[in-house]
Formats: sequence, C-alpha cells, structure tokens
Amino acid sequence: MSRKDLPRYLRPRRRVDSLIVRAGFRGLALLMLAGVILHGLERGAHITDPTSPLYNLEGRLAGLFGQQAQRIYISGLVHHTPQAVLKAIGVRTGSSLLGFEPETARRLLENLDWVKRAEIAKLYPNGLKIRIEERMPIALWQTDGAFYPVDAEGVALVSLDPRRFADLLLVTGEGANTAARALVNQLEAMPDLRSRVKAAARVGNRRWNLYLASGLKVLLPERGEEKALRRLAALIADGRITRKAVKELDLRLSDRIALLPQALAADDKKAATLAR
Repeated sequence: MSRKDLPRYLRPRRRVDSLIVRAGFRGLALLMLAGVILHGLERGAHITDPTSPLYNLEGRLAGLFGQQAQRIYISGLVHHTPQAVLKAIGVRTGSSLLGFEPETARRLLENLDWVKRAEIAKLYPNGLKIRIEERMPIALWQTDGAFYPVDAEGVALVSLDPRRFADLLLVTGEGANTAARALVNQLEAMPDLRSRVKAAARVGNRRWNLYLASGLKVLLPERGEEKALRRLAALIADGRITRKAVKELDLRLSDRIALLPQALAADDKKAATLAR
C-alpha cells in the first residue's frame, strides 16, 4: 500500500507540519509573555503614567489590529461630563478595545447613582456609541444634616453638588425623598403658589407641612392634599391670608380653616377660625 493510500492520520508527518506546530507553540508562548509583560508594566504604572515612554503601550499595540479607541460618541449628558462616563468604564481615547464587553460596561454605568439607563454599542473596528439617560433632580432632600438632590424615584444623587440646585424645593423628614414627586408636580401646576413655597417637611411619612417665604407654616391633610393646595392658592390670591398676620394655617380639616395669628403667644394653641 502506497503512502497516498493511507489515511491522513497514518501518513508519516512531514517536516513542514512539524514546523507549523512548533511555530504555533512559539507564537502562543510569545503572546503569553507579552501579556505578562503588559500586566507588569500596568501594575507599575509604566503604561498609565503620561510621562512614561511606554504610556498607552497597550492602546498602541491594539492599534496594530485596528482596535484602538478613536471614535467615541456620548449623548444624553446634562449634569455630567464625558470624562465621568469614560472613567466609569475604563476607556479613554486611544486606549485598547480588545476584549471590551459593551454589556459589562452598561452594567458599570447603571450602577452609578446618576445614571438611570445606559446603552453602549461597539462601532467596528475602533469606535463606541454611548447613550446615557441621567436621573434628573426634582427636589433637594435634607437628611442627617446633609443635602442631596433627589430624582422622581427618590434616589439621592450624591455625585451632584447640592449648591447647584438651591432653587429646587427643599424637603425634609422621613420618606420625604420618595414622596416629593407628587408634591412637586402639584405645586408646579400652581406657579404662583410654588414661587412662595420654600420648604416642605414630611410628618410621620403621612403628610406635609409647608413653609412659605413669608414665614407662614401651612399644615396639609393626609388625604386630599391637592384640594388643600388649591384652597391655599385661592386664599393667597384673594389676599385673605396676606392681609392678616398669620403664623400658622391648618388645612387638615375639609370643612374649615384654622389659623394661628402672629399676635398669639407661642404656647397658645387656640386657633381662630376663618370661614371657608
């Protein structure tokens, strides 16, 4: 039987086959060695230090394969910078995209307190498209002596400087952050009243006390909050409250309005009654 008649796996190995196998093993060994060297350089900050001649070596090597980040498009940012997004996912212009996983990067972004939703797509060969939906502050929450902007879901946005949001409604008390959305929406529908309300305190996580710029304190009911706000707006509009030196206004009862004049002593709990 000739050599040609033998199955391939029984044929004598040619020298060229042996050379290919050995070349493959050597190439694999070189890749592993390169990986070890790169890891060591990174641990020693040689490729992350901009002053080092080896800075961004990994990115430059990735560029040989067309996998160096060159086109990065980020949309949807309002209060944050593109640098904050790239830092969170460990990417910068010129860095390597070898092994980059969009899904992993998306989860990293959505773990940030200010990111509500993120979408990441890889634009082959060397680009990224990132869309961010930020959590938008609707109120300023005071708790344990600190101030935090909060979004409609009550999430505290600790990465934002509260001083930038001093014009938002200040809310305090247990549960104020999650209950703020309804109150803010109701007040936004009454612009004149909203301009007068400076703060709101959540009482027993059941109802609100409002504090107006004039110094008036308004007690809102546990139920029928919107109706009480409209009554308050009407009282202010027709001057029935502003013409009186009122310290406290109680709207918790649906059939009457109780007020505490400024002239009464602080410990006098008798309230005058104002017709509906």
